[in-house]
This record gives sequence, C-alpha cells and structure tokens, in this order.
Amino acid sequence: MLSIADLHVYYGGIHAVKGISLDIAKGQIVTLVGANGAGKSSTVRAVSGLVKSCTGSITYEGHGNILGKAPEEIVRTGIALSPEGRRILPHLTVEENLQLGAYIRNDTQGIAKDKEWVYSLFPRLKERAWQAGGTLSGGEQQMLAVGRALMSNPDIVMLDEPSLGLAPKLVNEIFAIIKHINSLGKTILLIEQNAFAALSIAHKAYILETGTVVLEGTGQELLHNPEVKKAYLGG
Repeated sequence: MLSIADLHVYYGGIHAVKGISLDIAKGQIVTLVGANGAGKSSTVRAVSGLVKSCTGSITYEGHGNILGKAPEEIVRTGIALSPEGRRILPHLTVEENLQLGAYIRNDTQGIAKDKEWVYSLFPRLKERAWQAGGTLSGGEQQMLAVGRALMSNPDIVMLDEPSLGLAPKLVNEIFAIIKHINSLGKTILLIEQNAFAALSIAHKAYILETGTVVLEGTGQELLHNPEVKKAYLGG
C-alpha cells in the first residue's frame, strides 16, 4: 500500500534519515520504534510532506511517488498525521478542531457521520464538545489529535508518539483504541518510544537507530528478540 525506498532526510547539515526502506501493507499496524533522534518522526514528516530536503521515493498505491508533494495533496490522497505534541488549536473548541480535520471534504453528511464516530471512540470529547481545546487534559488533547486526523477519512493514519506524557492507564486506553481503529479497516503507521506497547499490537515493526533500520520483523518476533529486550524493554 505504501512503500518507502532509500529515504534520506536532511535538516541543514543534519542527516536525520539515512536510506531507510520499509513497506506498509493495507490493513496492518506497522510501528517504528527507537530512541529520540532515531529518525522516526522525520520519516513520517517526509511521508506527510512536512520536510522538503528529502531524496528517495515514497510510493503510495494508486498515486505513484508522493515524495515532495504538498501536505494538503498528501491528505487528499488518503494519508493523515496525528503529530507529535498533539498540535491542536487551543483557542478553538473540540468541535471546531474536529471540523478543521475535515477541511478537505465537502460531503456534509459524511463529515457529520464521521464526527459522531469519533465521539463514539472518545466519549469524553463529546462531553467537552464546546470546551476550548487548550483547557483539556493531556490525554484528552491526544484523543482530540487522533480524532482530528480521522476526520479527513484517511486510508492510512500516522500516529506520532500518541502515548507521550500520558499516565499508564491512559496509554492502555489509547492503544486499545488504536487496535479498534485498525479493526475497522484503517491502516496505521505508529511511531513510538514505548516499545512494549507498540510491539504488542503491531503486525510489523522496524527498529531505527541513528537514521537507519537495524532490525525488522513481526511485532511478536521483535517483542521476544533478546537484542530488543535488552535495548528497549529493560532486559
């Protein structure tokens, strides 16, 4: 469905991603795991058109090579990003943030239906529909960021560090919802530092270190890999 080949990403003199290649099959949860600076976020930013200094190719089924396209064009092809740090608009309400996620759409009935679907996934958002986004808790803001990404009705949802800064109970809740979204047919590219949680739900996983892929396999294979256990799972 999505194939990344020999991707290099640069920020000025910094070579953040060094020729990685990976494949995301339709209907899968694929996770990229690694420490800060491993190149995980740079990879999804390249896919979503947010960084321009890139070489290689990102081929999306039916759309050819999308590398270098504008972010709006990427969203229109069916790829949405819930970014690291949530990046909701704090002065807009929950409802308005969700409406913003559907900015590429003009199917009023479909938008209304998807908004109710998001509210069914995250009941707390419905309770706070007219509350300013900036007044929500960290966990609620994360739910809003995921919900906003879903409002574009994407085929691929990229989630960048959805568990960052959340209490363990909320982490479990977020990952259960990710599995549920995937069960409804959405393909997911998951970026995570919480290796155990990510590998536990992933169909396929890649371990990144300093901009390169050092290991790949199924989530379960890497979850039980001695090297991964030692480096990311506390032995």
